[in-house]
Amino acid sequence: MSAHPDRPPATQRAAAAGGAALLRILFATLRIRIHDPHGFLASPPATPVICAFWHNRILAITAAFLRCYPAGRRGVLVLTSPSKDGTWLGLVAGHLGMGSVRGSSSRRGALAMRELLERVAAGYDIAITPDGPRGPCYELGPGLTYLAQKAQLPVLPCHAAFRSAWRLRTWDRFAIPKPFSRVDVTLGPLLSVPATEDEAAFLAEHRKIESVLRAGAD
Repeated sequence: MSAHPDRPPATQRAAAAGGAALLRILFATLRIRIHDPHGFLASPPATPVICAFWHNRILAITAAFLRCYPAGRRGVLVLTSPSKDGTWLGLVAGHLGMGSVRGSSSRRGALAMRELLERVAAGYDIAITPDGPRGPCYELGPGLTYLAQKAQLPVLPCHAAFRSAWRLRTWDRFAIPKPFSRVDVTLGPLLSVPATEDEAAFLAEHRKIESVLRAGAD
């Protein structure tokens, strides 16, 4: 009997479980310092938020999530691409205690947006890397701004700085913090994204978010 067409093969599921286990070991060695000057962790909002961070910061933000995600919140869903890499990321995220929604601006975009809005209505926070999955690095795609407006949710900018990390030769110079190194994660102020009536106003809100996120990039 053949596997279900939407179900990843057993080898990929096993590899994802192993990869998640290795990440947990790495994360346990890190000296993570979380800076929350605006009090999100001390007094999180009653409504969901959109956590936004650059693609090359995925590991640092995930490690921080495992350490400090506020108790009592519904959970985090990660937006992943519908590619094989997105499947892998979704599987790993599941083993790290997060859900996933597959989609992008180029494939399954409308379907993913509907699913995201349904999950937001159920109380889930959303995590998005707005320059992923292919870049350009540190350039905000339109999906984050559109989702924030459509769902009427604030954006929580998340920044990460590494004392020592390996940088892969990828489009975003993906960062892997070295074992026992220090990682500083800073949560920015919640950004409200009002509805806009024309393209110029939309771009103005879009650039505000991009500017805040770029302020924490290297």
